[in-house]
Amino acid sequence: MCRWLDSCGGLIQLSKNSFYGTTSETAPDHFDGTVFKINGQGKLTTEYTFCALANCADGNDPSSGMILAMDGNFYGTTSSGGADHDGTIFKTTPQGNLTSLYSFCSRNSCVDGSSPDGLLQATNGSFYGVTTYGGTTDEGTIFSLSMGLAPFVEAVPYAAKVGRTIKVLGQGLTGTTAVAFNGVTANFTVQSDTYLTATVPMGATTGSIIVNTPSGNLTSNKQFQVLP
Repeated sequence: MCRWLDSCGGLIQLSKNSFYGTTSETAPDHFDGTVFKINGQGKLTTEYTFCALANCADGNDPSSGMILAMDGNFYGTTSSGGADHDGTIFKTTPQGNLTSLYSFCSRNSCVDGSSPDGLLQATNGSFYGVTTYGGTTDEGTIFSLSMGLAPFVEAVPYAAKVGRTIKVLGQGLTGTTAVAFNGVTANFTVQSDTYLTATVPMGATTGSIIVNTPSGNLTSNKQFQVLP
């Protein structure tokens, strides 16, 4: 259970010396919450404090943390607040410029749900999540949100030695013509339209995986770490 000033969603590493997270409260009995940044030396900076707008239109109590999306911004949910006081989906830049993207319970009878509980970004670029309440039976919903972000690929695992075969997940992989690890071409096998296997090539270094598909190039959402 999240308590006063708890960071409930863990930390996200943006760079070697830069980590971001959320707290669910800002003071006892005030379920506002913050977005914060902390460096490797333990210096903490509050980037945004929720409930800063009239009637908490920006949301409050971001108890599920955030994710770092392919556009370089953080996305997350608040469990309450917003235009209808039932939670929000928000976007914030690393500098703390926050935008509320959606307020829950805005549809008749709350069929869109209320009190969302975090997000994930699928390889098609869209966001998905669940709500605790609302929906046609008031037992919660599964929702998606499209912000027009480009599709990408995801490596499983995200770190391996040269010579190891890994999985690469994505969309529209049928007809792939090339896979490269930070510019070094790799041997690969397309297993289905949503996943292929590739062998970490000799000479590969840590960096992005690029997959050439008939509809364009897909870039990995994280840098692949080549282990010694």
